[in-house]
Amino acid sequence: MGSAVNKYWIATRWQDSIVCVTYKTIFEPFRIHSVEPIRLTTKEERQRYIKEVRLNVFSLAAKDVIIDLLTDSGTGAMSRDQWAAIQHGDESYAGSPSFAIFKEAVQSLFDYKHIIPTHQGRAAEKILFGSALKTGDYVFSNTHFDTTRANIEYVGANAVDLVIAEGRDPSAIHPFKGNMDVAALRSAIEEVGPENVPLVMITITNNSGGGQPVSVANVREVSKIARSYGIPFIIDACRFAENSYFVKIREEEFKEASIEEIVKETFSYADGMTMSAKKDPMGNIGGWLALNSDKLADGARNLLILTEGFPTYGGLAGRDLEALAVGVREAISEDYLNYRITSTHYLGEALDEIGVPLVKPFGGHAIYIDARAMLPHIPPLQYPGQALAVALYEEGGIRASEIGTVMFGQQADGSEKAAAMDLLRLAIPRRTYTQSHIDYVIEVIANVHARREELRGLKITYAPPQLRHFTAEFEWIE
Repeated sequence: MGSAVNKYWIATRWQDSIVCVTYKTIFEPFRIHSVEPIRLTTKEERQRYIKEVRLNVFSLAAKDVIIDLLTDSGTGAMSRDQWAAIQHGDESYAGSPSFAIFKEAVQSLFDYKHIIPTHQGRAAEKILFGSALKTGDYVFSNTHFDTTRANIEYVGANAVDLVIAEGRDPSAIHPFKGNMDVAALRSAIEEVGPENVPLVMITITNNSGGGQPVSVANVREVSKIARSYGIPFIIDACRFAENSYFVKIREEEFKEASIEEIVKETFSYADGMTMSAKKDPMGNIGGWLALNSDKLADGARNLLILTEGFPTYGGLAGRDLEALAVGVREAISEDYLNYRITSTHYLGEALDEIGVPLVKPFGGHAIYIDARAMLPHIPPLQYPGQALAVALYEEGGIRASEIGTVMFGQQADGSEKAAAMDLLRLAIPRRTYTQSHIDYVIEVIANVHARREELRGLKITYAPPQLRHFTAEFEWIE
């Protein structure tokens, strides 16, 4: 079997433990049902476009992007069954049967008492934090993502990251680099006082740390600590299916378990969840907040009515609720997840062969380039991740997202410091691009990597007080 083994297998094994045998061709477990045209721009056009938007790829018109890897959020392709479900949607303001279908689908995987729909994940975060936090509180997590941190800080609370040491080292090899440091969690709770910690959270997979998974064993330990202090434990769950697949192939206890069994086990240790259903549940819009606490749920529903809508639609159309009910089940298909993780790793393996420094091991939804290592001549406060994002767009029309000092360097007091890492995230939309699209991405990155010493740093000429990466403006440093 030795000659048959190739790098395509990396997604279905951890070290030397082979889970399944497959071929080098990435086989999409679906057929293309409809197509969307891609406009092929020239390099001269792209240089003009990026200059016009002040070197911020978020401000580019989507029609001017060839391959869009900015995010995997809401950008995937829905299935024929999801589109059929949209036709079944009921748009009643209150008590829509579409909500009942949605609620039943969610509770079939996540056994929580209260299911509160929202228009996307950050709305679930804002509703939860707005009703549960107060100024001076602390929320500990493995790594808070940008909108999570911003929503916590918006109410005057403190968002603190407690990922394990390996999670802060892009090159460290560990099967679950997304794990929370449980000793640090216990110490942090003792230091600030449990009365000042209304929630403990964990993000699966750990997006800001390179899309790294979290083990069920770690979830158990975090839950045990939180509950020993009487603190609710919440999972930020938007990539729950991908995390469960990694658990199956890397955590010995679950090698014979189904994805559904792993999901149920994982969430049995939590008191609730926030969900951006634009990720693993494969919706173009949507999310939810799920809770067991009647008190937390009452506060959340009251705020939901003020900001989102009635509790049986929560900012979504009935047709969207029905599409998500289908998507949440499609997300746990093992054939799909094998394809999903393997196709992402295909990109990572090819870039690794070129010599592009990457966060390893590769995550599920994205490949993360270590921009600080690739561009050591650009200091962190000159934003190497952003410089690389601009270069990829100019070279080949590829749009990717900086996860580094632009996103996390701005402090609550207005000062700035270098982020722990400067990464460029190549997020793969679900069921959207083929192997030839990814081969093109590899070629473009190879060309930029070959001339990486020519790239220059940037300075910010405009930034809002929060979440600056979305709308900041830049200039090249001469």
